[in-house]
Amino acid sequence: METGNVTTPFGQRSMTLGMLANQVMAGEIKPDQSVDKWKLFRALCEAKPLLGIGDRALAVLNALLSFYPKNELAQESGLIVFPSNIQLSLRTHGMAEQTVRRHLAALVEAGLLLRKDSPNGKRYVRRDRAGEINEAFGFSLAPLLARAEEIEQLAAEVMAERLHVQHLRERITLCRRDVAKLIEAAVEEQIPGDWQGLYGEFRDLIEGLPRSPTAAQLELLLHELEVLRADILNRLETRIKSTKQRGNANYIERHIQNSNPESTIELEPSFETKQGAMAEQDKGREAETLEEGRGEVAQSRQEESRQSGGRNDGGGLKSFPLGLVLQACPEILAYGPGGAIRNWRDLMTAAVAVRSMLGVSPSAYEEAANVMGPENAATVMACILERGGHINSAGGYLRGLTRRSEKGEFAIGPMLMALLRANAPAGRKVG
Repeated sequence: METGNVTTPFGQRSMTLGMLANQVMAGEIKPDQSVDKWKLFRALCEAKPLLGIGDRALAVLNALLSFYPKNELAQESGLIVFPSNIQLSLRTHGMAEQTVRRHLAALVEAGLLLRKDSPNGKRYVRRDRAGEINEAFGFSLAPLLARAEEIEQLAAEVMAERLHVQHLRERITLCRRDVAKLIEAAVEEQIPGDWQGLYGEFRDLIEGLPRSPTAAQLELLLHELEVLRADILNRLETRIKSTKQRGNANYIERHIQNSNPESTIELEPSFETKQGAMAEQDKGREAETLEEGRGEVAQSRQEESRQSGGRNDGGGLKSFPLGLVLQACPEILAYGPGGAIRNWRDLMTAAVAVRSMLGVSPSAYEEAANVMGPENAATVMACILERGGHINSAGGYLRGLTRRSEKGEFAIGPMLMALLRANAPAGRKVG
């Protein structure tokens, strides 16, 4: 068992205040505190960007955890593991011993391990006559147990950020498609305006995005694309209103049509080709091309309508105001950053934490987010938490709702209304 005393490193390794702080934190573990080591390791894998550790360091930590005899990390079972570097090398699939030592040092530096060095620097265990461990020297897993809640919260934040970025990318793709096709429609109809200049501005925005953009850069790009799209729509609507001689529905539809499901990659070069053809004044061949293109557009729109069943993005689910969701599901507030939920991102962070607590697998939650949309998936997770006492398997229940959402057979509204009615007599208020 651990003695709880502060220990200094063996040999030339120096003692730092960070090491001392980690030892003090490890000494504050509650006697009854425990955590599933493999569940915690999965959270570590999610949170690695925020913890400053790499894949190979995690492989070494995985090997160390495999030497801990129980699945539950607990103070009463002792938290020291003492494998040799040779044993660690074997369990990391042949990683060089020098590399193992380097990543062990990185884990100590990140505050995930503590060294408990023996007088001669070797790792070993001393047992009593009954075979029980009297004292062990090696690596202490106490920091993992002490920081378990922090690690799970960091993992929830990383997953929420990933879902947020995914949602931003989807909206950017739709906005790019709209801008490109609206400009093409304006050129096809020979509407006066500097459409080549607008197209150049559009390309500058897209090409100015870094290869690995941050969420802030994606948000800025989306805003600029939405402003550009609004400008183009305003010009086209002004043209429509000024047209007197052909004000019927067919003429209007031909001007504003922007629902061609072809990809932007295929459409943008075609726009440049049409511009070149117009510069060459080859009107006859262009007219034939436009007629064929319109036929393909109509056919693609019919096919898209049949496949989607007329549903909106996010599996056809209607999103509800955040205030209404929190009023119906007040239990989720305790899981928000700092015990509060101020925006949708906070709700998604809380939903990931609740997902982990209820035993819902990451794959089940990500599938729900892809089908329903990130906000709706977080709302459903809040509803499941609110009804926790009536649901035997939260993961199975979520997968069932996801399947129903794919078929257009599920709506969030009735679930929220039922929870609102259930909470009304108690007079619960959103904080």
